[in-house]
Amino acid sequence: MSVVLAASWAWQAEAASPAAAGDPFDQLKGDWKGSGIVILDSGEKKKVDCTTNYKVAGSNVTQTLHCKGDDYEVNTLLKVTDKGGKIKGTWNESVYDASGTVSGTAKGNTIHAVISGDKFSGRMSIKLTGDGHTINVIKLNAKTGTYRLATSLTLHR
Repeated sequence: MSVVLAASWAWQAEAASPAAAGDPFDQLKGDWKGSGIVILDSGEKKKVDCTTNYKVAGSNVTQTLHCKGDDYEVNTLLKVTDKGGKIKGTWNESVYDASGTVSGTAKGNTIHAVISGDKFSGRMSIKLTGDGHTINVIKLNAKTGTYRLATSLTLHR
């Protein structure tokens, strides 16, 4: 089972252009939409269309992400707290009934996170660009200790 998008709770920007320095959560309010691919454990690629919303209240960020393709769907909820560029929180994916924790860093126009959970573990990077952002998630193979690309999304306002 590939719960790759459970990790894809990207924190996106509200401004058209990301700030060069500072807290990326300052840029992460509102609604986004876009598309990308999910690569299943079998290697099969699924095209998906996604919508996401970010609510920022002080140091707390809540993100909802819904992605759907012809025969694939994922719905995630992420809640993190940002303390001086260090992030920590939890995630839940409702279609595959998966959940876990997230920790990492948020600075400038980039977020890096380690994702741990009952059905998915890996790493995520989010890069804010002038008109949107990209989300890349790599999945950890616990047996071999290797990583592989699991999700690649591009989102815009």
